[in-house]
Amino acid sequence: MPEAGVAFHAVSSRGFDRGNPLTLLTSGVRVLTSVVSAWRLLRSYKPDAVVGFGGYVSLPIGIAAVLNKTPLVLHEQNSVPGLANRLLSGRAAAIGVTYENSVKHLKRPERVTLTGNPVRPEVLQADRVTGRTALGLDPDATVLLVFGGSRGARHLNEALAALWPTLAAETGLQVVHVAGTMDAASVAKAMAEALADPAGRYRMHGYISAMGDAIAAADVVVARAGATSIAEITAIGRASVLVPYPFATDDHQTLNARAVSASGAAIVVSDDDLEGGAFGSAVLGLVRDRAKRETMGSASAALGRPDAGNRVVEMIRRAAQQKQK
Repeated sequence: MPEAGVAFHAVSSRGFDRGNPLTLLTSGVRVLTSVVSAWRLLRSYKPDAVVGFGGYVSLPIGIAAVLNKTPLVLHEQNSVPGLANRLLSGRAAAIGVTYENSVKHLKRPERVTLTGNPVRPEVLQADRVTGRTALGLDPDATVLLVFGGSRGARHLNEALAALWPTLAAETGLQVVHVAGTMDAASVAKAMAEALADPAGRYRMHGYISAMGDAIAAADVVVARAGATSIAEITAIGRASVLVPYPFATDDHQTLNARAVSASGAAIVVSDDDLEGGAFGSAVLGLVRDRAKRETMGSASAALGRPDAGNRVVEMIRRAAQQKQK
C-alpha cells in the first residue's frame, strides 16, 4: 500500500482453527484488542465509510465501524460468504456480492447488490495481440494458459506435466505455465526437456504480474476457481477448465466454478480427477475445438462484469451520503 501512495495502518488480527476450540479463545482476545485499535483510528480519521472485503482481518474493523456509527459496506467475492461477512452483514449499510447464491447466507438481503467482483484496470485493458507480444508467443498459435494462483498449485502442476506428452503432439499449440514461486524449481526440473525445445511450445514462469496480458493471450485457460481468477477470466472472456481447490472453506471454490459452468463458460474438473481421463479430455477438447472454445468464450464474456469496480464505488458513495444526511 505505501508503494501505491496510500496511507497504511496495520491492525493486529488472527484467524482461528475450527478444529481447535482453544484458538477461538485466543483469537477472540486478539479481536477485542484490535477493535479498540481500529476504533481509535476511526475516531482520528473520521472516515465517511468503512469497507470490508471479508477475512478475519476485516472483523475488528467492521465492529469498530458499527460502534463508531460509521457506515459499513461489505463485499463478498465468493459464492459462500466467509464468517466475518456473515457476522457483520446484519449491521452493514450495504453489501455487494459476486454471486446471487451468496444472498441467502447474509442477514440483510434487502441491502445486497449484485456488483460482481472488481478487477484491476490493467486486466480490463489487456488484449490478445499485446499479451502475445509481451510473452513472446506466436500470433497464430492456439495458446493454453495454466495457472494455480500466485503461489501455484502443486497437484495442477503435476497434472500438466503428466499431460504434456499428449499436448506436445498437438500441432500449433503453445503452453504458458505459471507454476508458482514455490514450485517453480521442481517444475523446471520435471519439464527440463520441454523447456529445452527450441520451438518454444512450452513456456514456464514462476510468476506473472501482468496476468491480464496472459489471460488475453490465451485461447483456453486452466485455473483454480478462486474468485479473483474467475473475475479476471470472465472480464476478458475466455473459455476455461476450472479445478476447484478441494480444501477451500465451505468448498466455496466448487460453488464458484459451478456458477461459471452453469452459464456455459467453463468445464469443471474436480481435483480428484486430475490424474484420471477427465482432465485431459476437458483440456484437449477445448484445444482441438475452436468453435466450442469461442462459444464458451462468449458465454464467459457475458458473465464477466467489467464495471464491477464502478458498482462497488457507487455503493460506497451512497452509504457515505446516507451518513451525511
